[in-house]
Amino acid sequence: MLQYFKGSYIVTILGLISAYLWGEHINAGTGFQCVFIAFVLAILEVSLSFDNAVVNAMKLEGMSKKWRHRFITWGILIAVFGMRFFFPLAVVSIFAKLHISNVLNMALNDVHQYAHYLELTHAPIVTFGGAFLLMLFIDYFTNPKKEIFWLKPIEKMLVKLSKIKGIAPILTIIAISAVTYFAEPSIRLNIIKSGAYGIITYLAIDGLSEWLERRQEARAKLCADTVKCSGIVGFLYLELIDASFSLDGVLGAFALSKDIIIITIGLFIGAMFVRSLTIMLVEKKTLKQFLYLEHGAHWAIGTLAILMFVSTKIEVPEVVTGLLGLIFITSSLISSVIHNKKES
Repeated sequence: MLQYFKGSYIVTILGLISAYLWGEHINAGTGFQCVFIAFVLAILEVSLSFDNAVVNAMKLEGMSKKWRHRFITWGILIAVFGMRFFFPLAVVSIFAKLHISNVLNMALNDVHQYAHYLELTHAPIVTFGGAFLLMLFIDYFTNPKKEIFWLKPIEKMLVKLSKIKGIAPILTIIAISAVTYFAEPSIRLNIIKSGAYGIITYLAIDGLSEWLERRQEARAKLCADTVKCSGIVGFLYLELIDASFSLDGVLGAFALSKDIIIITIGLFIGAMFVRSLTIMLVEKKTLKQFLYLEHGAHWAIGTLAILMFVSTKIEVPEVVTGLLGLIFITSSLISSVIHNKKES
């Protein structure tokens, strides 16, 4: 276990020290309070992201060790400084029509005003993530080549929907239309745009990935170049999935702290543990040992997508999101164990 989580332990120690120093720098005597908040944020990130780790492990199984390593190194930088730090700043900058340097200054020096602007952009942010994840969920369960079923009556019915061409975008557009209908008139256009971007982003990455796989199979002489490209596309695909998973967590973190530095530190620690867990699942071939774990993770994805859409109108507590995801993962794990016992 130590070999997989050694980097996470180091990041935890350095992160908590940084949280203490930042707290003392901002307001003397609050160092340990900041350490506690960062630690709680890290635990929440891990507990809410186990389904993310399972999905990531599925994608990483088909990638080389080099790209697995890059997922830990380059990926963690993108996940933390891209999604947990820069992305909220960029979104506030775009929708509030402020220069990003002004938004950064606001985040560091006027956290309540920054949190207010971030709350105003909540609906478009989660609509993008919800659309992307719903596409992923529908695509998985409407695959006509699917042979293994966990929740058989429902999953077999979903496979039948594959006869309808473009079923994933169709159902996602219907979901976005419902969200738009119940949204405030002032943000409806932004919701539509964000949802469309989510669909287009998924189709572009998924289509490119499939094209490269076909190219690799058809032209063996280009294998080396194609594998390299497939690694890049797979890496981008993983980062987008991870980003979509993290959207509600980033927004929910402001319930514990308004300090963007402490939030970034706490989520950094949690994201590092999730990545370490992902690598462990891949190298120990856990997914192959537990037949239905992949299904449980995708049901958790579908649930998260729906809850993200719901959260545009009604506040959904983080504990509800995490608990429902955990129920699906645990149930699929138990079903897998029972299946293995029957087979043996």
